[in-house]
Parts: sequence; structure tokens; C-alpha cells
Amino acid sequence: MAEHRTMQRDALLDAARSLLSEGGTEALTFPALAERTGLARSSVYEYFRSRAAVVEELCAVDFPVWAAEVESAMAEAETPEAKIEAYVRRQLALVGDRRHRAVVAISAGELDAAAREKIRAAHGGLIAMVGDALVALGHEEPRLVAMMLQGVVDSAVRRIELGVEEPERVTAVAVGMALRGVRG
Repeated sequence: MAEHRTMQRDALLDAARSLLSEGGTEALTFPALAERTGLARSSVYEYFRSRAAVVEELCAVDFPVWAAEVESAMAEAETPEAKIEAYVRRQLALVGDRRHRAVVAISAGELDAAAREKIRAAHGGLIAMVGDALVALGHEEPRLVAMMLQGVVDSAVRRIELGVEEPERVTAVAVGMALRGVRG
């Protein structure tokens, strides 16, 4: 029984990712989740009490996966500059991932305070990752610099999502800005 519930919950989350990446927050409705998963609408409520609860669960499940990918890329880099480059490149490489498109759609929508706090906390974890590299480069305010660096990444994410420039070009410019900026 527990295994079945886990499979159903995972199917609902997968359907939520698809709906969000395809149509934004407006597309994430319980009737749409029910249709995608073959569950009755009332059954969806057994798993999630609201759209915000779905969003919170997506954040709880997906952000740690992305953070681990960014952390792994940084761990493979040998110098502080290479770690910063890996931090930027890996996050931008994740833009095409369906899970990322779902969270971008979530972020653009109306969220309750709890869901916004989950997103903020997850981003805080990403920012903390780059702190050691910034300290190694001699920054006296590594957290502030890390938040500004994340601002460059967030801006590049938006440019890639717009689809106006080639993702490789946006990534190269973002890496250049990040590296020149973090050198002080």
C-alpha cells in the first residue's frame, strides 16, 4: 500500500512538472493533474491539499537534486575560479531540464508564503556553495558577492528561457561576467 501511494505521488509530481513547464502556473490544476495521472480529482486531494502543497513538494524533491549536480560540478574543479565557472555553467545547463522549467513557471506565479520560503531556502543553499571559492579569492563579503553572482545566473536563466540568444552564448557571457566580477 505504501509503495502504491509513493508511486501515485511521484506520478502526480511528474504530471505537475509537465503541466508547469508546458503552461505555467495556470496549467497546474487538480483536474489537470487528475487527467494526466488517471486518478479521480478527489484522489488528488488525498495527496496534496492545494496547488501550493504541490509546489512545496516539487521544491523539496527537485532542488536538492539540482544542488547536488551543481555541488558535484564544483567539486571536480580545482581552482576557485574554476569552481565559480562550474557553479555558473552547471546551473545554466539545467535550464533545459523539465524540472527547472517547472520551477521557473512556479517562481513566476502567485505562491503562498510557505512555498516562497522553500524556494528562497533552496536558493540560499546554492549561494552558500560558492562561498568557499569567494573566500579563497579574498572577498571580505563572500555572501553578498555570492548573492550578486546568483543574480548574474538568474538573469542568464531568464535570457535562455526567452530563447532570443543561443544558450551557449548566454552561458559564455555569464561566465565571463562572473569571473571578471568575482576577481574584484
